[in-house]
Amino acid sequence: MPTLLIKNAYIVTMDDRQTEIPEGGLFIRDGFIEQVGQTSQLPETADEVLDLKGHVILPGLVNTHHHFYQTLTRAVPAAQDANLFNWLKTLYPIWAKLQPDDIFTSTQTALSELALSGCTTASDHLYLFPNGSKLDDEIAAALEVGVRLQASRGSMSLGESKGGLPPDSVVDTEENILKDSQRLIEKYHNANPGAMTQVVLAPCSPFSVTSDLMKQSAKLARQYGVHLHTHLAETEDEEQFCMQMFGHRPVGYMQEVDWVGNDVWFAHAVWVNDEEISVFAKHDCGVAHCPTSNMRLASGIAPIKEYRKAGVNVGLGVDGSASNDGSHLLAEVRNAMLVSRVKEGMTGYSLSNDPNRKLMTAREALHLGTRGGAAVLGRNDIGSLEPGKCADFFAVNLNRLEFTGMHDPVSAVVFGQSVNVDYTVVGGRFIVKEGQLATVDKGKLIEKHNKAAKRLLNG
Repeated sequence: MPTLLIKNAYIVTMDDRQTEIPEGGLFIRDGFIEQVGQTSQLPETADEVLDLKGHVILPGLVNTHHHFYQTLTRAVPAAQDANLFNWLKTLYPIWAKLQPDDIFTSTQTALSELALSGCTTASDHLYLFPNGSKLDDEIAAALEVGVRLQASRGSMSLGESKGGLPPDSVVDTEENILKDSQRLIEKYHNANPGAMTQVVLAPCSPFSVTSDLMKQSAKLARQYGVHLHTHLAETEDEEQFCMQMFGHRPVGYMQEVDWVGNDVWFAHAVWVNDEEISVFAKHDCGVAHCPTSNMRLASGIAPIKEYRKAGVNVGLGVDGSASNDGSHLLAEVRNAMLVSRVKEGMTGYSLSNDPNRKLMTAREALHLGTRGGAAVLGRNDIGSLEPGKCADFFAVNLNRLEFTGMHDPVSAVVFGQSVNVDYTVVGGRFIVKEGQLATVDKGKLIEKHNKAAKRLLNG
């Protein structure tokens, strides 16, 4: 079994004790962590030895919500200044032109960007399959890159003619959706520790699928023991839509269609009240917090402090990429911390008036991006650096201009301008090494991706 020794780094384990180890290291065997501790306490040799003196090492970041295909439609002029519903209506006709190879290429682009930002596990939400596209295209692309994938079989069945938001050209029949969902679970889902691919069932949103599809998807997912995911309560428009269409607010509608439980997580969940936060906590639902996308589309600020106080699992998502226009998960950690502080300021935050009120710290934001994300996805094999867990981590060299004058090696990577990482390792395999992608040809990927993006926009 191959072994890897990392030594002389500042290790941030993110374990229950929040252990940090200066001059620490990791001993890895066959893709899993065997030992964590002071370098002097670890074996002296391995099949590969890497001295990362001057680097900080953290558990691999976990991305809980994304749309890889949208890397092809970033900064589209007509969609730059629109809110969610108008943004979607502008882009749906462009996305209808997607080809199978576009799904493959955009997946590799998004995952490469994510890997360069320290991400080792990513959940993608692919919910439209035009011109023969399949989730298989995404899964094949992800296996080549080497980042773990929670592949969400999304769906849209409620077209404009039936009162939904998407045009009929991009929706599918519920029979086809459920049949393909079952096929994908049986073919690809791996429930074992260290799995590279897991399948999730993910009807797109309350305004793009029927109540029956929500119920049938939940039933199928629970039959096979896979997780459920959807967009929820992202904007006030959605709240009004759900009231008119279903007679419930978004969270109440989820209860109506049996979409609450520890196997469910929701993207955004911005527009919720205290009672609905209690529903999430009671049923152990998770939340994918997407701060940059929410700012980009003027959707609002999710009540993350309230979620965490109630015991709701919260992870981070870059979302987009056309509602973020980037796939940098370490930047999402930073924005989560900053926007949380903005929200505190809007409510009249003052330490002098209430010493019990605290601002989100850099370490708390990193927890959202690691342990929080793992909990949201229902994975206990990732999220921290502990014996028995997957050897998923990233390393940043602190000896660079951006970190000069930083007095805390951990907070530096959050408070400082977000940078590309120096190393990203998944299951003991280098995906990024010395700041360069190790599993894909970056130049060829850029050329292929730009060609596809121009075709989509220009016809």
